[in-house]
Amino acid sequence: MFKIFLYNWQVREDWFSWCEKIPLEELTKKRHGGMGSFLHNLFHVIDCEQIWVNQMLGKPVLQKDTGSVPALEEVKDYSGSTRSVTMDLLNSHEGFEEKFLNLKRKDGSIDKVSYIKVLSHIASHEVHHIGQLSVWAREMGMKPVSSDLIFRT
Repeated sequence: MFKIFLYNWQVREDWFSWCEKIPLEELTKKRHGGMGSFLHNLFHVIDCEQIWVNQMLGKPVLQKDTGSVPALEEVKDYSGSTRSVTMDLLNSHEGFEEKFLNLKRKDGSIDKVSYIKVLSHIASHEVHHIGQLSVWAREMGMKPVSSDLIFRT
């Protein structure tokens, strides 16, 4: 599991570098699909990671304003602080298959979900949204960041 998170973080860092070369107007421009813009997509995957990981660690979930899109530097800072907390969890190696989160559904019922399933969800969620960035980059006539897993890890 640790390797897929390392992969996602490498790809995320490459997207940050890619974004540094793009005007802010393009990074915040409303687009179809995903969270609507490059910066909002990146912020969203980081925020979701933070929410799930803090729940697994029994820490308070940080409430971030998702209505306004922060600047690239703020998104990068948020990524770094979230990654640090996630690494603490991943480095604990404490039976992710045997630990469970109790998730309350809208109807009031409770689902017990293993930490390994939550971690898998976090990882696949990011891959999904990063794929959206690739589509938007191509729509702009630009080469997207490579997401080649084989040669990254």
